[in-house]
Amino acid sequence: MEEIKQYWFVIRELTGREIKRKYARSYLGILWSVLSPLLYMLIMSLVFSTMFKGSILNFPLYYLTGFLFWNLYAQISDSVMTVLVDNRSLLLRVKVPKNVFILSRCYTALVNFLYSLVAFLPLLFLMGIKPSITMLLLPIDMMLCVMFGLGIGYILSVLYVFFADIRYLYSVMLTLLMYLSAIFYPIDEVPAAMQLVINTNPVYCYMRFAREIMINATFPSAGLWAKVILWAVSAYLLGYLIFKRRENEIMQVI
Repeated sequence: MEEIKQYWFVIRELTGREIKRKYARSYLGILWSVLSPLLYMLIMSLVFSTMFKGSILNFPLYYLTGFLFWNLYAQISDSVMTVLVDNRSLLLRVKVPKNVFILSRCYTALVNFLYSLVAFLPLLFLMGIKPSITMLLLPIDMMLCVMFGLGIGYILSVLYVFFADIRYLYSVMLTLLMYLSAIFYPIDEVPAAMQLVINTNPVYCYMRFAREIMINATFPSAGLWAKVILWAVSAYLLGYLIFKRRENEIMQVI
């Protein structure tokens, strides 16, 4: 228990350092985590709301819900990818598990997501969405999305140590994944083959889950439950296994 407390202290300190570094020269600081999704929502609503007016009810909320979960996944996987190399000097000097550094980046992304909810939740009710018991499932969807992003992050962090160009390849993959996540367009308006691709996209599954429980006030189907759980558990276990097996080699390379 004493070691767990110490590691949790390190995670919090590293998280604080990451947040301070990110907003070091900003007057508003962490408030940008609240304002940024709102500004994106405003821009996307102005551009696409008329285009999809008849297809998507509450387009601003539809977009914002998808954007928040997309951003949660992207921040975790992308930031975890470089954490071992970024903290090379600390890894060599301080005797703490390497996993602590990875969890600190994950925790940082989660903190930013929670700050974003400060704007998202009041906006739901301002736009006429009534409180529903299904909203209590949001933390489950959030944690499953975190598990999936963390699992992918573990794999990327190992690859980045041995193959630095993976960072540029992954940025392209993130862009492709974003357009295949139906963040700002209705899935029903794309061809059937594309719908199949999007429905198997794990990030879209977490977005869809959130939209159903937060906007539509409906319980997700058994099939959707199976997808979000299976993607999260399988990605996390696979990523953690690869990370642990390559742990010694990582220290030799960095």
